[in-house]
Amino acid sequence: MSSRTPAGPSRPAGRAVGGAAGWTRGGPRRRPGGTRRWDEGSASIEFLGFLPVLLIVALAAVQLGLAAYTAQQAGTAARAAARTASLDTSRTSPSAAGQAAMSGWLADGADVSSGGCGGGQASATATVEIPSVIPGFDFGSARRSATMPCDDGSDDIGGAVAGGGDR
Repeated sequence: MSSRTPAGPSRPAGRAVGGAAGWTRGGPRRRPGGTRRWDEGSASIEFLGFLPVLLIVALAAVQLGLAAYTAQQAGTAARAAARTASLDTSRTSPSAAGQAAMSGWLADGADVSSGGCGGGQASATATVEIPSVIPGFDFGSARRSATMPCDDGSDDIGGAVAGGGDR
């Protein structure tokens, strides 16, 4: 018996024909997992194509959280300023109290104004610039107002005299 096959001279199985790596006489050589050689790295290329979309979604989520936090801080500043303006004797100005109630990095771009006690109520408004994590975009500002009843100087708390009083 001869070691030759009818197809031609014998060569080890799987050797390249014509110098094209990855190709055998029967077509493309299959890898153990069933993938072809030119499929290698395709997942990396697909991920690189999807990465900008993933980054934009992440930045949008961070920006949304930052805007909500800024609005919450503006509300806190307005309440603190209105509370301070409602007192008969306050140790600080309502504007300073409102800015002190906020986070330091947001207080720099904040404007807190108070109208004082008029009509039995003190009102204050805080406007805080929303920081941007996306370069080139301006998201405006968050504006919140608060109203507190003015301190009338009596020690009446809820209709009862402070200190116990007669019931």
